[in-house]
Amino acid sequence: MMTATDTISVLIVDDHRMFAESLSRLLADEDGITVLGIAGSVRETMELVSRCEPQVLLLDYQLPDGDGVTVTAEVKRAHPKTMIVMLTGSTEDRVLLGAIDAGCSGFLTKDRAAIEVAEAVRGAAAGEALISPQLLGRLLPKLKRTYRSLGSDLTDRERTTLMYLAKGWPNKAIATEMHLSLNTVRNYVQSLLTKLGAHSKLEAVSTAVREGIVDYSAKP
Repeated sequence: MMTATDTISVLIVDDHRMFAESLSRLLADEDGITVLGIAGSVRETMELVSRCEPQVLLLDYQLPDGDGVTVTAEVKRAHPKTMIVMLTGSTEDRVLLGAIDAGCSGFLTKDRAAIEVAEAVRGAAAGEALISPQLLGRLLPKLKRTYRSLGSDLTDRERTTLMYLAKGWPNKAIATEMHLSLNTVRNYVQSLLTKLGAHSKLEAVSTAVREGIVDYSAKP
């Protein structure tokens, strides 16, 4: 669990070197954030992630030898604690849904990266889902149903927490609404991820919608 005094380690992945270096300089000026390096390909990314084990990966969707969805899945298999923020110039549903299923923590469009990159890094490290409620509302109804019988062991409190997550609420807001401590909500979220076999809040929500655990149109 991150504390206020922890330093967040970041790896930036983008084959546009000038863009990546710009983000690196911005983050270097931020307290509590350390940039471990810059990668420009899938191969280089996997090597650096294995060597450095960053807490947050800022990952471009389009790379010369692959795409961000594939990288996300590979990184999450080997290093499930690394939080991944997808950098993308595309807001196509196909791209975003693929990133969610792979375990991505959220998205940052390249036109907003310079303004929001530090906030995104801190949010990802804290385990928050970096996606707007509006975008969730657009994507979740398009998920196809699956039938893996997941979620039968969720408690009532965990189900309620999950429904708030599906509305795009952060942990702090959920804690206030449910009259619980922030640590208790974090524990519920971690239990949800474990029981649903998810690597991120976004993946947990998408799994819950696919499995029919959460009716996105219903309010908690």
